[in-house]
Amino acid sequence: MISPPVNLRTRRRVRSDVIEVEATVKTTPESVWRVLADGWLYPLWVVGASRIRQVEDTWPETGSKIHHSVGLWPAVINDDTEVIECLPGSVIGLRAKAWPAGEATVRVTLEPQGADTRVRMQEDATAGPARLVPERVLAPVVVLRNREALRRLAWLSERRG
Repeated sequence: MISPPVNLRTRRRVRSDVIEVEATVKTTPESVWRVLADGWLYPLWVVGASRIRQVEDTWPETGSKIHHSVGLWPAVINDDTEVIECLPGSVIGLRAKAWPAGEATVRVTLEPQGADTRVRMQEDATAGPARLVPERVLAPVVVLRNREALRRLAWLSERRG
C-alpha cells in the first residue's frame, strides 16, 4: 500500500544563502537515521547521485566520505561527499561535491513529532559556478530537487522501518 503524499514545506531562505525544505515523515527518527547512516543508500534518496563506488568504514562519523558518481551514464562525474557534522540520530552535515558544478554544504536534522519525524534539509552552495547563479534562478531548482530528496528519504525510511 502506498502511503499518502509526504507533507512537504519549503522556506526559501534561512539566511540569504541557505535554502531550506522540510517534511513530516511517518516513522521514527531512528528509522530515518538508519537510511542516512547507510552510505550505500545515498543514491536512492539524493537526487543526482547515480552510483556509489565506496563508503568508508567509519561512515557517518565526522571526516568520513562516500565516493559517488553524479549524472546519467555514460556522462558521470566521480566525486565524494564528506561528513562535516554528525550527531547520531538527529543531525548530519555534509560537504557534497559535484564538480564542475561545485560544492554545497547540506545539513539534515531530525526532530520527533509524536510518532512521526520532522526532517529539515538546509543547503548552501559553497564553491564553484553554482555560487554565481542568481538566487531567483538557483533557489527554485534546489527547492524542487531537495523536496524530491525528502520524498525519497521518507519512502525509504517508512518502508524499511
